[in-house]
Amino acid sequence: MNPAPTPPIRLLVVDDHNLFRRGLIALLAQDARFEVVGEAADASQALQVLGQQRPDLVLLDNHMPGVLGVQAIADLKRAQPGVRVLMLTVSENVEDLAAGLRAGADGYLVKTINTDALCDSIQRVWDGDSVISPEMMGKLVGLLRHPPDTPSAAPANPAADSAPAAARSQALHALNPKDPIHTLSPRESEILKLIAKGDSNKHIARALGIAETTVKIHVQHILRKLNLSNRVHAAVYASERGLS
Repeated sequence: MNPAPTPPIRLLVVDDHNLFRRGLIALLAQDARFEVVGEAADASQALQVLGQQRPDLVLLDNHMPGVLGVQAIADLKRAQPGVRVLMLTVSENVEDLAAGLRAGADGYLVKTINTDALCDSIQRVWDGDSVISPEMMGKLVGLLRHPPDTPSAAPANPAADSAPAAARSQALHALNPKDPIHTLSPRESEILKLIAKGDSNKHIARALGIAETTVKIHVQHILRKLNLSNRVHAAVYASERGLS
């Protein structure tokens, strides 16, 4: 008996630019994995359509009239617990990224992304991953290292501060032998480096010549060993240790 076909992921597209919104809907309609069940031009309309259509995932712009997208995430998630929210915006402002993640966004993509990568990202978010545009990951790591309201502490050893990043990373590991990163296998460490670069499971599988299901298992082990909740946290964790 053939397995039942997987139902398409039901999408709500929220963007105030009509031409972009309609073009995006037309592109998504070409992928059998998705069904666009609604569209909205602002956060208020999005909440109305959400209640009517009950989509699985919301593609959400940020800079819209009235309420910003990042300010609408909490209301969307309260209105429909379990709905995924993937931000798709022109903003490359790291503060917008951080605000979106704090509000519960499941991913943050900039509109320079190509269609194939966008569709793969939607699928990844639906599968439980968190996705961030690669060009934003470095900005996020920088923000976490040096929050704007926290002055960077002067290095205890200026010579060490001028050392190459790899040397500083090795020194960090030497001073912290109990860091759970040491529990990773060589393969898991290799996969963690690729996660830090923003690679998807599919790309990692291709790069390493292994099955995508094997990559998923390794990722689960990595998150468990490092006590992290998602790929974004894993990427930041790796970048902070000089693995990216």
